[in-house]
Amino acid sequence: MSKVLTWIDERFPLTSLWNSQWGKYVAPKNFNFWYYFGSLAAFVLVLQILTGIWLTMNYKPDATKAFESIEYIMRDVPWGWLIRYMHSTGASMFFVVVYLHMFRGLMYGSYRKPRELTWLFGCLIYLSLMAEAFFGYLLPWGQMSFWGAQVIVNLFSTIPVIGDGLSVWIRGDYTISDVTLNRFFAFHVAALPLLLLALVGAHLMALHETGSNNPDGVEIKKQPKDPRTGLPLDGIYSHPYYTIKDLVGVIVFLAAFSAIVFFLPEMGGYFLESNNFIPADALKTPPEIAPVWYFTPYYAMLRAVPSFLETQVWGVIVMACAVLIFFALPWLDHGAVKSIRYRGRLYKSWLAAFVISFLILGYLGTVPVTVWGQFGNAFPFYGADKATVIARVLTIVYFLFFVLMPWYTVRDKTKPQPDRVRWK
Repeated sequence: MSKVLTWIDERFPLTSLWNSQWGKYVAPKNFNFWYYFGSLAAFVLVLQILTGIWLTMNYKPDATKAFESIEYIMRDVPWGWLIRYMHSTGASMFFVVVYLHMFRGLMYGSYRKPRELTWLFGCLIYLSLMAEAFFGYLLPWGQMSFWGAQVIVNLFSTIPVIGDGLSVWIRGDYTISDVTLNRFFAFHVAALPLLLLALVGAHLMALHETGSNNPDGVEIKKQPKDPRTGLPLDGIYSHPYYTIKDLVGVIVFLAAFSAIVFFLPEMGGYFLESNNFIPADALKTPPEIAPVWYFTPYYAMLRAVPSFLETQVWGVIVMACAVLIFFALPWLDHGAVKSIRYRGRLYKSWLAAFVISFLILGYLGTVPVTVWGQFGNAFPFYGADKATVIARVLTIVYFLFFVLMPWYTVRDKTKPQPDRVRWK
């Protein structure tokens, strides 16, 4: 094996690539629970690609046969039901992991200098992942797939001047049709996976150039070297230490993942909606159309914005800004420290308000708009019911977290950040 490895290294930088990207990559020694989710995101990405490749072997991107091919996979292909449930569950678990990964960045200031570009690549990954999920959502060609895609594509038509042309370009036709299905299939299985892999590679390269952040926000690259190891005082090699740590995270994740796949793959309708087990029917609209749970916070914002001048474009703008505002985060935070361990009450309070508003908006996005009125009409606001008012207030709180960040991060009473990492 040594001779084989030497032969490969003379022709391809295998060992040096491994050492630079993981084996000899120096990381802070105080990573905690929140640092599992980066490696888990990479693991789920590989899982989705592998199960997706297998599904394409039996799936037919044809409006007359797509739904039947899914039924064929589920009923007749050996272990097809397992691969399909792994892929559908993996889509939701991908967003769970990514949301927790982003939350860790908010807690420990992983978007702060010198990691701005790493954060921007991460935001682009998030956008690409949303597009990947959207295009894949149509492929089962069930009722919710068909009508959900219809509603989302129609939102683009509200954009002034270019809206109609843009929505036709996305569909490839004047309505959701076989052409749309083929186009979405191409984006889902080829274009966006390639883009995701490229962005993940850029994300990791930028991360390894600047070094990883840690729960204390200490820059270990600025520390003096340990004369015995040649490493920063608070640095260790990723392998074998974090290899073992991440394997523990993968095992725990697989336990939860397997429990969902084998016992609750639909997750009460949040992962797989009941309407999607009905073939798409362009002549029969479902009573309620809602996106999958990971889009529902933004969907609740869309529904909460009033339709001024008989157009929904303002809701679309708010929804788009709610996603794109993450790109500005590195330049909005003017705090003296990075980590939440040394932040004051102002930042902690606003972060808590942001998380609570995001979670409640996510719930409101899953509730049919006809049910919103059941929350009561005792608190009208421009003719809106109570739930609509709650959604509007929470949308404002969501944006205030970002808009007021330059103000409250400067005025926050912080604790001194240590020069060395602390074990706690």
